[in-house]
Amino acid sequence: MLRLLARGSGHHSLTEIADSLGLARGTAHGILRTLQRVEFVEQDQATSRYRLGAALLHLGTSYLDANELRSRSTNWADTLAARSGQEVRIGMHHDGAVLVVHHVFRPDDSVQTLGIGAMLPLHATALGKVLLAYDPDLSAATRRRELTSLTRRTITRTQALERVLTEVRSQGWAGEAEEYMPGEASIAAPIRIPGGLVVGAIGISGTVDRLCDSAGRPRATLVRQVCQAAESVTTSLVDEN
Repeated sequence: MLRLLARGSGHHSLTEIADSLGLARGTAHGILRTLQRVEFVEQDQATSRYRLGAALLHLGTSYLDANELRSRSTNWADTLAARSGQEVRIGMHHDGAVLVVHHVFRPDDSVQTLGIGAMLPLHATALGKVLLAYDPDLSAATRRRELTSLTRRTITRTQALERVLTEVRSQGWAGEAEEYMPGEASIAAPIRIPGGLVVGAIGISGTVDRLCDSAGRPRATLVRQVCQAAESVTTSLVDEN
C-alpha cells in the first residue's frame, strides 16, 4: 500500500487503493487507519484522498545522507552533463532549502563556480519544486512562510505554487524559467529509494535559450535526459538494497 501511495500523483482515493491491491474496501480502510495512527499516511480533509505521511517521508529522507547520495549519483550526473551540455546539480532538503550535494560543471571552457554546499530556495528552483511536490509536510511549511520574490517571475502566491506542485506530481518533473535568476532556467526530476520515497532531485540549469523552446517551455529532449538520469540513480539505489 505504501508503494502504491508513493507512485503517480501521490493522492489516491479509498476505492483506487482497494481496487489496485485487490482488497475489500473495509480491509483497505482498516489498513489505512492503522497507517494513519503512526503518521505513515495522511488523509486530505478536503478531498478525502490518501497520501504518504510526514513521519514516513522524514524516515525516508534520513535513509541517505548527503555524502551517500552524492557518491551513488556521480556517474549519472557526469553522463547527464555530457549529454545535455549543461551544468548538473543534485540536491536534497535541508533546513527549509535545497542543499546542493553534488555539482558538475557545464562541459565547456566558460568560467564557472563550484556550487556544492549552496542553499537554493525551494519555491523558485526546479530542484526545490520536486522536493516540495513529494513532501506534503515540507510543502505545507513552505506555504505558511512568505514566498520571497527573487525576480519578476518568481511564484509568490501559495495557491499558484500548489497548482505547480500538482503539475509536477502529474508529469514527474519540474521546470522553471527566470524564477530564481534572470536569464536562467532549470529542469529537475526526483530521486527515489526502494519503496518510492523521494529523497533528492537531480537537474540541469543554464540559459533560457538553451533550456527552453521559443514558447518558453522546457525542451522535450532535455526533459527526457533529466528524467532518464533520475531513473538511473533511482535504479542504482534500488539495486544496492
